Amino acid sequence: MEKVQYIPLKDRYKEVVIPSMMKEFNYKNELQVPKLVKIVVNMGVGEGSRNRAVVEKHAQELTKIVGQKALIARAKKSVANFKVREGMPIGVKVTLRGWKMYNFLYKLNHVVLPKLRDFRGLPADSFDGRGNYTFGIPEQLIFPEIRPDDISRIQGMDITIVTTAKTDEEARKLLEYFGFPLQKK
Repeated sequence: MEKVQYIPLKDRYKEVVIPSMMKEFNYKNELQVPKLVKIVVNMGVGEGSRNRAVVEKHAQELTKIVGQKALIARAKKSVANFKVREGMPIGVKVTLRGWKMYNFLYKLNHVVLPKLRDFRGLPADSFDGRGNYTFGIPEQLIFPEIRPDDISRIQGMDITIVTTAKTDEEARKLLEYFGFPLQKK
């Protein structure tokens, strides 16, 4: 069995992704190659409007997962049908950039996604047309930082990966070079 050498993702971008994408998309300059800008992790907590403790508990969990303090998102408008008033806590979010973004991306690809039951890859059609990719994770228990004994409520999350890619095809290739298990079309 051949031993695979671990290359940190930022170095992998410089050594593997840039040359490969320049060749594939005929870029003339390295600066034309798309890159990762940020990763946004969001938990919408519907029950949060009635119970602030739930939102604070999920904020603590998200802080453990990503290694950066989570912000509590508040309602901008009152919506009577949802029993939400302006200023009520409705979710939790974190924006990752720099080395924290690359660490989270590595953990996501090599630790978290392989733990999903019946996982056949991430949906290939979740691009927004501008090179950004969004997908959901059904529960926070698959992250190694979360202990099942400490969980009172299972909560899913949305993860958005923002890139500088101009098209979905460029963004798809970029994520594949970073090791994302995207389903084949």
